[in-house]
Amino acid sequence: MFRAGILTVSDKGWLGERQDRSGEVIREIFSGAGICIANYDIVPDEKNIIADRLIEWVDEDKLDIIITTGGTGLGPRDVTPEATLSVVDRVAPGFAEVMRSESLKKTPHAMLSRAVSGIRGTCLIANLPGSPKAARECLESILPALPHAVETLSGQGGDCAAVEETLQ
Repeated sequence: MFRAGILTVSDKGWLGERQDRSGEVIREIFSGAGICIANYDIVPDEKNIIADRLIEWVDEDKLDIIITTGGTGLGPRDVTPEATLSVVDRVAPGFAEVMRSESLKKTPHAMLSRAVSGIRGTCLIANLPGSPKAARECLESILPALPHAVETLSGQGGDCAAVEETLQ
C-alpha cells in the first residue's frame, strides 16, 4: 500500500523512563490496515530534533505518511505542532479538524489539542495526541481518508468529479 513512519515525541520515552504505548497503538492500527511501517523513532520534545527527523524521513527516506504522537498539548515543552509547521510546504487542516471534532464527542479536553497536519513534498504529516486512547481515536477518525490522500499526493489519485459522477 504505502510507507509510513511513526514518530513519538516524548522526553520520558526518549530517556527510556516511559513505554511508548501510543506508538504501539499506531503500529497496531497501521499493521491491521496493511500499511507498511518503514520508520519508527522516539525523540525528545525539542523542536529542531523533531523537525530534522521529519525532514530526513520525507526527503531522504521518501515516506508517504508520517504520524507523530505526543507534544500537541498546552505544556511548555509541547512543540510538535511548531516543528511540523516549520517543515511543511502546505497545511492540510482537515485531518486535525476531524480529529478534534471526533474527540470532542468523547471529552471536552479535545479542545486543548494543538495538533496540525500538512504536506511536505508528497508526504502527509499528521500530529496525534500522546495519550494511547486519544491516539487510537484520532487515527481511526482519519484512517479512511489516508489511502486517497496518499494517492492524490503521489499524482495517482483519480478525478474527484469523475468519481462523483460514477457514484450517481
